[in-house]
Amino acid sequence: MTTANDQAHMSAALALAERGLGDTWPNPSVGCVLVKDGVVVGRGTTQSGGRPHAETVALERAGSAAKGATAYVSLEPCSHHGKTPPCADALIAAGIVRVVTGATDPDPRVSGGGLAKLRQAGIQVDAQGPWQGRANALNRGFFLAKTAGRPLFALKTATGLDGRIAMASRESRWITGPQARRMGHLLRARFDAILVGSGTVLADDPELTCRLEGYGGRPKVRVVLDRRLRTPAGSKLAKTAKTVPTWVLTTPGGAQQGQALANMGVELIVVENTANGGAFAAAAAQILAKRGLTRVLVEGGGNVAASLLDVGLVDEIAWFRANRVMGGDGLPAISGLAIGKLADTPAFKLAYSLSLGPDRLDMLDRAPT
Repeated sequence: MTTANDQAHMSAALALAERGLGDTWPNPSVGCVLVKDGVVVGRGTTQSGGRPHAETVALERAGSAAKGATAYVSLEPCSHHGKTPPCADALIAAGIVRVVTGATDPDPRVSGGGLAKLRQAGIQVDAQGPWQGRANALNRGFFLAKTAGRPLFALKTATGLDGRIAMASRESRWITGPQARRMGHLLRARFDAILVGSGTVLADDPELTCRLEGYGGRPKVRVVLDRRLRTPAGSKLAKTAKTVPTWVLTTPGGAQQGQALANMGVELIVVENTANGGAFAAAAAQILAKRGLTRVLVEGGGNVAASLLDVGLVDEIAWFRANRVMGGDGLPAISGLAIGKLADTPAFKLAYSLSLGPDRLDMLDRAPT
């Protein structure tokens, strides 16, 4: 039975885990709090790049005070030998007497094995609690990578009131104000990668970096879906590819023409299924997950958004909305998505809204079907 103290300490562990989102891939971001006689004796988070794990960090900070403590861990401790020893073994060796977990790890190498190992060692394990919904949501991208073979995709768009992302002339700077743009960089900080289509590269020549003041995490992987390999060698992405990871996903034929990009440090990745935009996006999603990505922020443009929506790959939407009307001849946020019936339209539910100066951000989650 969980107590108010359990809820408070697990909430702290989950808050620690949330800090690492976007910086720990291919591993999940985990938080761990060690408590003994009502006093926190150690805290830890998964470190940049995924190692060391949160439990290891917390145990090192606690030292001998960990003996007899309760460990609150946002995700089931691992039980397999990878590049580091199992966290379950470390908890046992440290003399932890109780472990409270936020969510069960679906990785087939773990998936209940960590909890079983702890119980076999005589440790009390509590794996159920009112925090499970929050814990599952926090780990959603990692869970999708393990169970569906794809990362979580969040579609970020900035539009006027009429859903246009640019004027007919393609002018789009700036639809929203500085507060909204800072929030956009905060969103980037919480994702492993930023994805666009080649049309956005040609139209905007973006940097796709996280320029949030004080951000010290790893550079975001920049992903371009580019079936025809139109990404210019003179683009900002290509020019900085040796310092910021840049992946261009293209067709077998396109890759043969990409030597100039490859020489500049761009990694060309061949996608075999290129029948249409949706098939290409779905195949690309599988590749990104195999390469370790768990959370991908999609920033454009309308064709890429339509391709992902067409195959059911948009899990969240971050909709920045300015109080301006841009006209019916402007470029739509979603273009080329044909849906015959209202009942077949992708539906989303509002998670929360924020006022950002004159603008607004609506965060939406994919509604259950």
